[in-house]
Amino acid sequence: MYRLYSITTRTVARKSLANSYRSFHFSRALNAVKPYLLADIGEGIKECEVIQWFVQPDSRVEEFDKICEVQSDKASVEITSRYNGVIKKLHYEVGDMAIVGKPLLDIDIEGDESESASSPVSEPASDSDSALAQSTGQTGSKTAPASASDHGLVLATPAVRRMCREHKIDIATLVPGSGKDGRIMKEDVTAYLEGAAKQPRQSSFVSDDTTPSVASLSRPAPIQVDTVVPLGPIQAQMFKSMSASLTIPHFLYTDEVCLDSAVVLRSQINAMLKSSPVEGIEKISYLPIFIKAMSLALQKHPLLNAKIDLSGPKPQLVYRAQHNISIAMATDKGLVVPNIKDVANLSIIDIAIELNRLQELSRAGNLAPADLTGGTITLSNIGSIGGTYVGPVIVTDQLAIIGLGRSQKLPRFGKNNEIVSKEILNMSWSADHRVVDGMTMAQMAAEWKSLIENPSTMLMHLK
Repeated sequence: MYRLYSITTRTVARKSLANSYRSFHFSRALNAVKPYLLADIGEGIKECEVIQWFVQPDSRVEEFDKICEVQSDKASVEITSRYNGVIKKLHYEVGDMAIVGKPLLDIDIEGDESESASSPVSEPASDSDSALAQSTGQTGSKTAPASASDHGLVLATPAVRRMCREHKIDIATLVPGSGKDGRIMKEDVTAYLEGAAKQPRQSSFVSDDTTPSVASLSRPAPIQVDTVVPLGPIQAQMFKSMSASLTIPHFLYTDEVCLDSAVVLRSQINAMLKSSPVEGIEKISYLPIFIKAMSLALQKHPLLNAKIDLSGPKPQLVYRAQHNISIAMATDKGLVVPNIKDVANLSIIDIAIELNRLQELSRAGNLAPADLTGGTITLSNIGSIGGTYVGPVIVTDQLAIIGLGRSQKLPRFGKNNEIVSKEILNMSWSADHRVVDGMTMAQMAAEWKSLIENPSTMLMHLK
């Protein structure tokens, strides 16, 4: 390591000329500042939103310390440091979309500022250097970020955006705000509302009488403006995936299933769980039974578990060994489709435990990339919301999906043509008609229906 020290008194005597001089030193840290690239955090992820920073410029970090939290289109991930060092620059603000493979921040991997801050040596600065130093406040400081309006973006917190929506204010009219980098603050919205309330009110007609008219005393009509809201990470991914999925030629098949036997099976399982509790689960819904039945049906119709490979010169089918059954789940931020791995080797109780885990993580927005990748076929249950039949959209890299409607008591004919009450569930299948023909889809649906209506036959196929 090299350092250059001043041993004369002239530098001290010329402190009054600091604006005309600049300081520099030689240190091994000069070449130690390097960009920290955002690594690929999951399959197919190209960008992610910065949710929060755990560090700031000049913060010291150790290896494995948390740097920031990012929300991709599939999961929320905490990024940790690979080095010991000092943060020099953050390339993104909270709310910005960080690009995979691009610098996330700059870090001095030497990390010892006291060691690299050697005694200054004065050198006459050029006019351009002096102007630069005055415009930036100090030599070497980072350039002030451009305001939000320079890039056509509006910087504001979700709470401020919600406040604008509630009062029907076009948030773009408040740019620039009073916050840092033109960020719009709550006070800006309040001031705007107060200013609108103080605007002079004009009478709807002219009168020589000095007495205020009824129209002039009426409240002004509220300002009605459209609100532009960018898509969130999950919504953006749904936009991309559904756009791609709808290029697939869909084949739709519908039928109804009698749940009477499944109702009995579920009641028996829940009674056993009550007398012999299993850790992590108190009772099951119908979904674990439906999921297990799908895996058993796939053993007879493996084509529905395959995918199309278009990477070669000719399309080909990849028959996948595992049944990784995806479950469509609605969240506050949009639709997510995690999957339960290797269902063929799981019991109904195992499936219920894994399903509960995925539901809790999806509600918290903490699904891992591994939970969201590798699905082979999808089940979508809209019955908890309502509806009977649905036209489900196939997930990319899959060939089929089943949509389940609301179960309801309906009259049906019995064995002797008598009217009986049955618990009826409507099912709707969609398949990729490029490789799945109608007969194959109908056979798969019939097999799944048979297993649900006669759940005891599941025992014949369990391994």
